[in-house]
Amino acid sequence: MIDKLSDKDLLALALGTRASDRLLEGVGDIEAIGRAPHLELKQAVGGVGARKTAAIFELGRRAMTCRTLGVVSTPQSVFDRLQGFFAGLKQEVFVVLALNARNQVIAEIEVARGTLNGVEAHPREIFRPLIRISAAGCIIAHNHPTGDPTPSQEDMALTRRVQAVGELVGIPMVDHIVIAGRKFRSVSEMLGGFD
Repeated sequence: MIDKLSDKDLLALALGTRASDRLLEGVGDIEAIGRAPHLELKQAVGGVGARKTAAIFELGRRAMTCRTLGVVSTPQSVFDRLQGFFAGLKQEVFVVLALNARNQVIAEIEVARGTLNGVEAHPREIFRPLIRISAAGCIIAHNHPTGDPTPSQEDMALTRRVQAVGELVGIPMVDHIVIAGRKFRSVSEMLGGFD
């Protein structure tokens, strides 16, 4: 029965009708609420239920991004895995997939959040968690909220830097995927593959 309720009805059930209506007016649709910062949620509901709202959507986000180990062997499989994570984001977010020796994902790590048209990710932030968990390889990915998955010159330069550092520390980068809505590009394929 509860699975038949609309998003708006579920939100009203969780928060109450007035708080739900204020939240939707202030923030927008359900997707926007799930990505809104705590302060924006607090302002939208007037402080009433802001922590509860944040908790509900954080649980939903975790459920959405909680995935079992899976092999990522192609750019398409990386896209399929991460498309939901990037859905609705209004700023660029940089993620690294830590891989074991069989190319199974052992961790998804958000490295950095940026602006509408850029995110700064340094190799030290990328490799620190990978070294800690003894990853055998990695795939880096980020989104382009503009809808164009074409890697920028900065994306290409970062790819080369991460590739070099990966070779140095023994955690090779398998690919860099740029996701834009329902489209994606593989930087590895654009560069003719990595050695």
